[in-house]
Amino acid sequence: MGGGPAGESSPVDPAGESSPVGAAGSAVSPVAWIDASAGAAGDMLLAALIDAGADEAAVSSAIARLAAATGEQLALQVTSVRRHGLRATRVVVAAASSQKHRGLTEVLALVSAAGLPVAADAFATRVFGRLADAEAQVHGIRAERVAFHEVGALDSLADVIGCAVALDSLGLLAADAAVTVSSVGLGSGSVATAHGPLPVPVPAVVRLLSDAGAPVSAGPAPSEGELCTPTGAALLAELAAEWGPMPAMTVRSAGSGAGSRDPASHANIVRALVGAPARRAPAWGSSALRLVESTIDDLDPRLWPDALEALQTAGAIDCWLAPVLMRTGRPGQVVTALTPADTIDSVVRTLLRVTTTLGVRVTDVRRLALPRDQVEVQVGGQPVRVKRGWLDGAVVTVQPEFADARAAAELLSIPIADVLDAARAAAKGLP
Repeated sequence: MGGGPAGESSPVDPAGESSPVGAAGSAVSPVAWIDASAGAAGDMLLAALIDAGADEAAVSSAIARLAAATGEQLALQVTSVRRHGLRATRVVVAAASSQKHRGLTEVLALVSAAGLPVAADAFATRVFGRLADAEAQVHGIRAERVAFHEVGALDSLADVIGCAVALDSLGLLAADAAVTVSSVGLGSGSVATAHGPLPVPVPAVVRLLSDAGAPVSAGPAPSEGELCTPTGAALLAELAAEWGPMPAMTVRSAGSGAGSRDPASHANIVRALVGAPARRAPAWGSSALRLVESTIDDLDPRLWPDALEALQTAGAIDCWLAPVLMRTGRPGQVVTALTPADTIDSVVRTLLRVTTTLGVRVTDVRRLALPRDQVEVQVGGQPVRVKRGWLDGAVVTVQPEFADARAAAELLSIPIADVLDAARAAAKGLP
């Protein structure tokens, strides 16, 4: 349960006050996981982010600018507490009580006046937009007519602005950042609001999380009372790139943000884990090889097939010819052999012996190769060997041995293309 009161907003009177909206003001992509299984409120998320290493000074400075814009006193208080036996950070935005109801236009003007970094300003603006849209749908009015009660109070404004700055300082508002949020605990029973008692989860929370496609639960049992506030729901809905369990990641920092209560049933905290994506094992093998090549223009072309076969016999993994035009205008061939380091001498000796070249070029290269296997299939009762390449657990390359396919085609008196197609289809179906 969050530290501040939770509740709904009510329609604003058409003659209500409003003010113009002001002007909006790492090498590895960061990732984060927010554990909201025990619920969430704005102050709890802010505390978790600060505990995880967010810039507390930047948050305090933004809240001070918000206070200056409102002409009221605001103070960020950060303390260490225990919840269900676990250490956590507690954040309280001390503010004088106020009955002032702010509409979306006035709230966004205050966000702008806080002078936030561009990404933080945009994030906070979207959060309040979500809140206004949800309240408008709940009450059946237009968003611009919504008057925020609890979520328009200064402490809730400070929570959203503080979270925006904290997220920005952790790099989690960058375009390449990815934040996953767990299933959200909502609670049960009822809660006192500006409209009187409302069932938990309150309608705005249901709307915010359902619109975002968030998985939800009643939360830790027994979980009587409100676990997720509208502000908490809006922050999570805007923050989540995905919903679900913790992604594969290397955790660099972790924070726990406490709510105001310490029930015996569960730890009343939001957790934030921040880090980098776990490095995926490559889907291919890597090997250091060497290219041995020479440019030749005076070898009898009839000798090239035997020369290439000799290079493979000498230890080359592969070899090939590429036609070129020599500087004198004479046609020539670049002969290339791909070889492991331990057969380099044998391959070079062979190239010098079976061709007319007087020298070779050697280049270090690295080859990335798919995992592969070889299976034998039957086509019309004839065996055909097939090489298969695997990528991420799936066969992506299927190539029958041409010599086997040709022999089968001759025995079966069918076109080689038919044998090749049948062998590929049979090999794909094997485990």
